[in-house]
Amino acid sequence: MQNPLLTPSARPYQWPAFDVLTADHYLEAAKLGAAEQRNELQRIIDDQGAPTFANTFLALESSGQVLRRAMMTYFSVLSAHGTEPIRAIQTEMSSIYSAQEDEIYLNQSLYSRLQALDCSQLTGEDARLAEQTLKEFKLAGADLDETQKQQLKQLNAQLSELSSQFSNRVLENQNAHAVHFDSAEELAGLSDQAIESAAQAAKQAGHSSGYLLPLVSPTQQPVLESLSDSEARRKVFSASVSRGVGENPTVQLAADMAKLRAERATLLGFANHAETVLAQATAPSTAAVEERLRELTKAATANAHKEAEVLGNIAGHEVNAWDWKYYSNQVLREQYAVDSEALRDYFELDRVLIDGVFATATKLYGITFVERFDLPTYHEQVRVFEVFDADGSPLALYTGDYLARETKKGGAWMTSLRDAASYFDERPIVTNTLNISAPAEGDPILLTLDETNTLFHEFGHALHGMFSNGQYASLSGTSVPRDFVEFPSQVNEMWVLDKQVLPGYAVHHQTGQLLDAQTISKIRAAGLWGQGFATTEYLAASVLDWAWHTISADTAIGDPVQFEQQVLEDAGFDTALIPPRYRTGYFQHIFANGYSAGYYSYIWSEVLDADTVQWFEENGGLMRENGNRFREELLSRGNTRDPLESYELFRGRTARVEPLLRRRGLVNAE
Repeated sequence: MQNPLLTPSARPYQWPAFDVLTADHYLEAAKLGAAEQRNELQRIIDDQGAPTFANTFLALESSGQVLRRAMMTYFSVLSAHGTEPIRAIQTEMSSIYSAQEDEIYLNQSLYSRLQALDCSQLTGEDARLAEQTLKEFKLAGADLDETQKQQLKQLNAQLSELSSQFSNRVLENQNAHAVHFDSAEELAGLSDQAIESAAQAAKQAGHSSGYLLPLVSPTQQPVLESLSDSEARRKVFSASVSRGVGENPTVQLAADMAKLRAERATLLGFANHAETVLAQATAPSTAAVEERLRELTKAATANAHKEAEVLGNIAGHEVNAWDWKYYSNQVLREQYAVDSEALRDYFELDRVLIDGVFATATKLYGITFVERFDLPTYHEQVRVFEVFDADGSPLALYTGDYLARETKKGGAWMTSLRDAASYFDERPIVTNTLNISAPAEGDPILLTLDETNTLFHEFGHALHGMFSNGQYASLSGTSVPRDFVEFPSQVNEMWVLDKQVLPGYAVHHQTGQLLDAQTISKIRAAGLWGQGFATTEYLAASVLDWAWHTISADTAIGDPVQFEQQVLEDAGFDTALIPPRYRTGYFQHIFANGYSAGYYSYIWSEVLDADTVQWFEENGGLMRENGNRFREELLSRGNTRDPLESYELFRGRTARVEPLLRRRGLVNAE
């Protein structure tokens, strides 16, 4: 049969033909699509007519549709269901993509053709597209001479290959470091359902007996909140932080990538890789980012040490890094009467999704959801919903892939299979992917409060993608500066504990009882507890990312692990007590997922988020008028105008940092 990626899908919303797609299809479509786009680029160059917006920038925007379709579909599947055949072609697919980027942005004839157009008469999205395109060319090296361009191509190819190797090894290590226990007694503290799930995981992994606790992406594993045996906690923690250091190492790959990125930055005329990233960000300078990280670190670590004293008093001894989550959960139980494990019974996935996440979106924006069962998916666990606007018109497809499995990378994310782009008559297909532990057969899927928060967060990204109302795909939805993209998703977290939202979905899965008002009040009161720890582990990861990407091309990295340790010590972090959320060896955000020199963006975006939450609270909260304003001025705009301009038009002023400091408990912290 013909490769289904070579032509637009006839299914609704151009839904991919997952029922027949193979690794060979992806690779063939990528190769043919790249060749087709090269021909399209040549036609732009060879056009003898006077340059117009239509025959330059618009022609470039329209080119490469087969390649775009193949790459969007492939990389979405790779992350969520990276089977051996899919992973086997990753390096080649990444190389095709990297080479094609060079083919476009290092093409002097194409660049000259674009520059020949007088853009001063362009307006609106046309002007924005031209401005952003020329900026991308410049940052990609279009102004380099031919010798330098060849050097840049070699660096890009090396980085593409190393990134693929890093991603593959992280997934392999995550699976290989799952922790096996011989007896159920060692898992004391976990629920009966969790223990049964661990027994099934052991069987699926080929163990004849025992229990297997899989790892997820970050340093701190969710089970550390509940395991009552300190030795069991230590085993899980040690397995988590040792990923990428011993067998199948990734730390040297990371160091090599950081060095190559520094070399590339030098070639492009920047002092370091972080400067190249900030050239397309809202943060004004590396100094501004460093200052923000420093001021927050001082306050956060002070709070964290106060929390450590509380934990030590409860434990009767100084706590270890693997003990923190366990005793912190005890504080929640004893001082705030909040038991994280017991709360799971109130957060059943379908109720959280349908009666929480979806219901909130309906109240705010008027959109509705209908599950579809007629569209084939890449895995049986994937669910598909059609989304309708307030007037009943079709808006988008939303897919949810929520359960952890061996073929899925760790963490949670949103991505797009198709964008909102009116010029292509294209409507969005957005995906949310999480890693919730699969329950034993027949048991309900129960979430922690953190996982519930994550689902709301990722759906905030989905809203950003679904509401996009622009002409061009490259300016659509979440195609905004990296230190702005987390802002809409963080805002959507505000509804998790909202008094109008929570009673609708926080229902005991067995008794049908609502989560009682007293417990809800205690959860809210406990909100500041643990902020010292959470902010510190996040900031440590941000500082680590920044350190790797502010090195110069001539920086010598002898031992990557020692480099990491020295950086964190110099910044004032006690890593023996609170290690970074991600260590170098499994920091996929920055070495595989496009967040290099950008992990700071979460806290940078949170300034906007906290200020926006304050606006909602001042203006009546969960109301259609508020949702419509947020949608119109921010969520629908994508990168069709400067995102900070969008924010100021929405808020009526620039953002203030005080709401964030109050939220994080950093006001008056010493």
